[in-house]
Amino acid sequence: MKKGSQSARESLEIRAAVARDGTKPIEIEHLELESPRDDEALVRIVAVGVCHTDIGMYQRWSPTDQPAVLGHEGAGIVEKAGKTIKGLKAGDHVVLSFASCGQCAQCRSGQPWLCQYFMELNFSFRRLDGSNALHLSGVKGHFFGQSSFATYSVATEQNAVKVPSDLDLTILGPLGCGLQTGAGTVMNTLAVRPGASITIFGTGAVGLAAVMAAKIVGANPVIGVDINPMRLKLALELGATHIVDSREADVAEAISQITGSGIDYAVETTGNDRIGKLAVDRLNPGGAAGFLTPGPRPIDLTGDRKVINVTEGSSVPQVFIPRMIELYRQGQFPFDRLIKFYEFADINTAIADSMQGDAIKPVLKLSKP
Repeated sequence: MKKGSQSARESLEIRAAVARDGTKPIEIEHLELESPRDDEALVRIVAVGVCHTDIGMYQRWSPTDQPAVLGHEGAGIVEKAGKTIKGLKAGDHVVLSFASCGQCAQCRSGQPWLCQYFMELNFSFRRLDGSNALHLSGVKGHFFGQSSFATYSVATEQNAVKVPSDLDLTILGPLGCGLQTGAGTVMNTLAVRPGASITIFGTGAVGLAAVMAAKIVGANPVIGVDINPMRLKLALELGATHIVDSREADVAEAISQITGSGIDYAVETTGNDRIGKLAVDRLNPGGAAGFLTPGPRPIDLTGDRKVINVTEGSSVPQVFIPRMIELYRQGQFPFDRLIKFYEFADINTAIADSMQGDAIKPVLKLSKP
């Protein structure tokens, strides 16, 4: 630890993947991370998932933007806990999730995904007071309250979730966002009932988490729709009762043949307007669709059909992440089958493989547990 030249606070030298230009490969750089404040914990990152949100942000970066550290599916070990943190201590294993303030009306009512400051805390690359723990290096941090494409990160009680130390930390990071979003959409947002029909449009990591959750809650049939044969095959293995390759089949007709009518629920992960409209059109009266990207407009909502724009699977991370872990222990939520590991230095390969469909959920290894 050493004193930062622009601050009285101590700082730590870290290695981080810095987004500077979305048209060029990411490079690992040495940066200075400000030591945690009283309400923060310093976390040594063991592994971190690569999410399409990270990739989308990176691809939009231009040389005129201030460089930033992305990453928001971190898993690691607490090295130091601030004085006011009650639930964490040094040595605890944690999964890092989305940030929330813990103080607004939505947070106090147990709905942190609706936090009044959700956008500021997760996408503004700063704390609410405007400060930035990477300011000594001229780089923006705090992406989703963590910026975990780095060897160390600072987080808070709101987004650092203690997990059992007997589990392999290298697989747990994706529970903090992608898997929580997919499974939570089925279990929390839509509250899919046993025996109900559901179609998951897009069987990437988020969609496959939804498939597994649909099986857990007893939905039937569970239909997976995608263009990638590898992902569709895995969907069948993880709980889908039927699959539809949208390159080769009329999806609307296939759903009608499978269900005899429409579907009670839909989970739309693709962001494709045509697929989104189809998802809503196929809903039975009273059905509901969860959209993980902004839904298409206009759409027909006659027959009391509902469209819900989902944030983080309507999840309380401190509750839902342990639930997913328990389901994993029981063999009902084998999310580890989605993971492909990469060394930290191979982050650009991981991104390319994800974009090309060669990896469902890339996970970067940064250090030993």
